[in-house]
Amino acid sequence: MGNDHSHLSGVEIEEKSVEVSDFWSHHSATIINSENTTNLSVLTGELFVDGPLWKTQTPLEKNSKHLMIYRHPCILRYISSWQKSSKYYLAVEEVVPLSHVLATQNALQICIGLHSILKALCFLHEKASISHNNICTAAIYASKEGSWKLGGMEYVCKFNELSSDFLKKTRNSRYNKAIDPNEDKHIQGPRRDFIDIFAFGVLVCEVLKSKDEEIPGLTSFKELCKNDLQNIDVALRPKLSSLLDHEFFNHEFIVIHSFLAELPLKSDEEKMQFFHSLAERLKAFPEVIVAKQLGNLLLSRLVLLNKTAQEELLPFILRLRVESEDNTGNIFTEDVFRKFLTPKLLEIFGVRDAQIRLLLLNNFKHFVHTFTKEELQSCILPELLVGVKDTNDHLVSVTLRTLADLVPILGAATVIGGRRGKLFTDGRPVSHPNRRTSRRNSKKIEPVIPPDTNPIIQTNQVIMDLPERPRPDGEEGETSTEEAEQSVEEDLDNWEDWGESNPQEIVESVESNSSESVTSVFERENVAQKKLPDILELDIKNQTSSGGNDDFDFFQDMEPVIETSAKFVIEEESASKLKLGVKEDGNEDGWVDEDW
Repeated sequence: MGNDHSHLSGVEIEEKSVEVSDFWSHHSATIINSENTTNLSVLTGELFVDGPLWKTQTPLEKNSKHLMIYRHPCILRYISSWQKSSKYYLAVEEVVPLSHVLATQNALQICIGLHSILKALCFLHEKASISHNNICTAAIYASKEGSWKLGGMEYVCKFNELSSDFLKKTRNSRYNKAIDPNEDKHIQGPRRDFIDIFAFGVLVCEVLKSKDEEIPGLTSFKELCKNDLQNIDVALRPKLSSLLDHEFFNHEFIVIHSFLAELPLKSDEEKMQFFHSLAERLKAFPEVIVAKQLGNLLLSRLVLLNKTAQEELLPFILRLRVESEDNTGNIFTEDVFRKFLTPKLLEIFGVRDAQIRLLLLNNFKHFVHTFTKEELQSCILPELLVGVKDTNDHLVSVTLRTLADLVPILGAATVIGGRRGKLFTDGRPVSHPNRRTSRRNSKKIEPVIPPDTNPIIQTNQVIMDLPERPRPDGEEGETSTEEAEQSVEEDLDNWEDWGESNPQEIVESVESNSSESVTSVFERENVAQKKLPDILELDIKNQTSSGGNDDFDFFQDMEPVIETSAKFVIEEESASKLKLGVKEDGNEDGWVDEDW
């Protein structure tokens, strides 16, 4: 089965059926378009069915007609229907038969489901004045969130058209245990809702048969459904609307669920009081139940746009709770959030509402890691890039901050795109612990001087510690700018080489310099001894003045020495007479026109 069997554009129906009943088969299906993928359920049946009731319309056609006419949040939502190749198709919201999930639901979830079915029946009886006539588990479906939806509308009949003949024709197809044994007798009376009241009492006893959990009013409600709703005397059976006031359906969780489901009908004052204390009330229930049953309602459009909910409820929902930290006030842990709320958030990111988008972006860093990389890259990132192009400056600013949170996860190449290059360098010195130790040791190295050391050598030690003589004036300008830049770069590149010299080499260098200095000092001492004057010259009275001694010239060393370059004489051969050489050549033709 595929697209050629459908009038819905882009629908694909799975061949394997979810369930097969007397009149149709239940299949899963998807609608694929350019924007997103929608899941739904398709019921497929034959166009011709034998039976006195199905001469004009088949059971699936009647079911489709009634689902299209009677719309309610607790009734299975109609999408489309069509005929193709002797088959009739009914497309509804994505659901599964209740029998597939009933065993996995606890008493609280069943309580919520029964409350939904009860409200649907009250709507059919009081608003539409019709009777369902086949209330049972086979007529109930469960959505992906766990909500119960009333279906099986093929036996629906208006109160004024309900007759003994109609009940007799449908009796063989309806659920046998839910049929009132005395319905032929009771149909003669004025009351017409007794069929659904009896069937609802049977349904409650069946689904709560093995549930003994501590829920307020559970035991009394089971007794009410068994004794009063199935009473032989129809006049003593209470109306279904009166059951809504029972203690079993006024449980705290049921009250919260009902308020969220009926939020459009509430006043602003009621909403403000409700959301003000909702976060604390939700902490009293298991987080899995809250996420599964209330997840979609808590993230609905009306909740997201409510100012009180934005300030006092949603921060505790969109921020994850760490199991070791219960004082944060957050409701959901990471695993529960990822399973139940993350798929809903993926859908909400496609909503082009500035206030909703800002709310998600302001809390994005708290739940970003609950998405997979594929979801971030294929779903979230394209939506964020759309937000960058908006005319709202505040939205653009918050979107850019959110894109920054995606860079460590997806990488800058994915988030920014385009060609990138390494334009910045890390100027920090390379740190090596071993090299730091060697530098500290090298700074403490001192030459070893024997104890019996000549005083001259000690003087030489002082000479060695003198600072280096600065360069003469004008020499600094001889270094070009390019060489200076190169030296700076070399210094930066060689930072990690500082202090790597071998200490043994340093000691040998110091000793060699010391020995050279000692030798020069001894030489100067010998020269001074040789130039000592005679005693006669030292006598002041007999001192002879030397005529050739002039004042000492302090600028003697600064006189420039100009040396001329060596000249070389090259003998040139000159001819006194004109000397012409003629070379014999056999080809002495002149220029002709062909050479040009």
